[in-house]
Amino acid sequence: MHILLMASAFNSLTQRVYAELGELGHTVAVEVTPDGDAMRAAVVRHEPELVVAPMLTAAIPADVRTARTCLIVHPGPPGDRGPASLDRAVQEGVTAWGVTVLQAEEEMDAGPVWASVDCEVPPVGKSDLYRGEVSDAAMEAVLLAVDRFASGAYAPRRQSDPALAAAVRVRPALRQDERRIDWAADPTATVLRKLRAADSRPGVLDELLGARWFLHGGHPEDRLRGEPGRLLATRAGAVCRATRDGAVWLPRLRPRPAPGDPPTFALPAVTALGALLPPLPEDPLPPELAGARDTWADIRYREDGAAGVLSFSFPGGAMSAADCRRLLAAYRHARTRPTSVLVLGGARDVFSNGIDLKAIEAAADPGAESWANITAIDDLVEAVLTTTDRLVVAALGGNAGAGGVMLALAADEVWCRQGAVLNPHYRLMGLYGSEYWTYTLPRRVGPAMAARLTRQALPVGAAAALRIGLVDRLLMCGPQEFGADVARLAARLARTAGTQPRIAAKKAEAERREARRTLASYRAEELARMREAFFDPRSSYHALRSAFVHRRAPAGTPSHLREAPAASCP
Repeated sequence: MHILLMASAFNSLTQRVYAELGELGHTVAVEVTPDGDAMRAAVVRHEPELVVAPMLTAAIPADVRTARTCLIVHPGPPGDRGPASLDRAVQEGVTAWGVTVLQAEEEMDAGPVWASVDCEVPPVGKSDLYRGEVSDAAMEAVLLAVDRFASGAYAPRRQSDPALAAAVRVRPALRQDERRIDWAADPTATVLRKLRAADSRPGVLDELLGARWFLHGGHPEDRLRGEPGRLLATRAGAVCRATRDGAVWLPRLRPRPAPGDPPTFALPAVTALGALLPPLPEDPLPPELAGARDTWADIRYREDGAAGVLSFSFPGGAMSAADCRRLLAAYRHARTRPTSVLVLGGARDVFSNGIDLKAIEAAADPGAESWANITAIDDLVEAVLTTTDRLVVAALGGNAGAGGVMLALAADEVWCRQGAVLNPHYRLMGLYGSEYWTYTLPRRVGPAMAARLTRQALPVGAAAALRIGLVDRLLMCGPQEFGADVARLAARLARTAGTQPRIAAKKAEAERREARRTLASYRAEELARMREAFFDPRSSYHALRSAFVHRRAPAGTPSHLREAPAASCP
């Protein structure tokens, strides 16, 4: 079937719907539609049999939804209506939620229901939930709705039916006065729900050290205590703040812009506070000790027999130069342990999206910071590529992009949760790329496919990634089960009789490849191209980076989507 995806942005869910529908044989077009006129033009241009809107903030015009069946993905169960469904679900502490695919009508979220799928709500941030359990439920519901539409025999359920009418609940947007934290009165559980409900956007508006900030993300702390509202310590760029009955870690802050000022963006709390931050004790937490604590740690290490798991989780998958250096130090420590299998990853949500564009944008010299960041992540990838005394597994519990994909490809095996989406390309940011991709990507998928993936710059679903050799194993599990499943499989691999012979063969093969062409030559060639982009003020990279960081939406559908082939799967 020919399907048109209309979306306000080509976000993670839209990318997954695009990739998985294409993998099933549908021809799929995408239009990023800012308004009704653009939607009308898109329908005329593509003449779709069906319109699906995975993430649309604008109303579909009446003439469009009467001419074509238009299905809206709503991140709430049947009857839920309003623009802040997930925000309210997380802040209210619900443990079960759902996703509904409904037909567009004049009243928002009130159309007939084509499909609905339930999902659990674990204690995670809204953005993590959206990319995890909600994404899984949404994809299942979309596929069910598409099949029902294609059959021509299904009659969607109107919300006026008694069975659905009783569940109708119209709820407005969640205002900042509802999100406000009372540090003296709110218990830690309430503080965490408020922070998690706003972890990506809009953040929780608060006052700290005499200034107004949006707080992004929150994590519990099990030991530190103090006067409610007071800052207690720092750790890896985050600050710990006391609550009425405990404390929470705040990883990122975003300054509230003054009227008329441009939008601001979130940075590590210590960086954002800058000179305002009083002297505070650093509370370091070695990765190998983090597993026994109910506290925030963006890098953790654990072992099960001869298998080690080095997991990490950076906001949005962005890895600054400092993050890469800390992860490299943890990786080197993990290599001193008596294991035969080392897993890199294994956490839920985003694996990595490569260098941290926000940290670069905020730097006094973005070119120099870009260079520092790319060399730091290259050092990390090199350490993985040159590990010859054990097998390395990259375990992707969620999406990965650009240098994050190439970090994974440095491992001997890549394991991927079935809901992940990979973007193995750089050109949308005006970059050639590094992280040894010119060595690892063609070796994985072949030169022709590597050229196609990097040129077209389209998302690759997990099933397609397995089919073309980008990954080696799909884990058919939910986000919450991924870590345990990875640890169990890694322990089994470490016990497998063939593992030690593989390690011996790996070392010999690495020596043969190095004799043919050195890894250093790949790195030098890539970095020469990157240096040009970083230090040339006319390079498109600088404008594209700034637009991304400041969330300046494109005027319409990006050219690479307009030029995409009719079939989305590689």
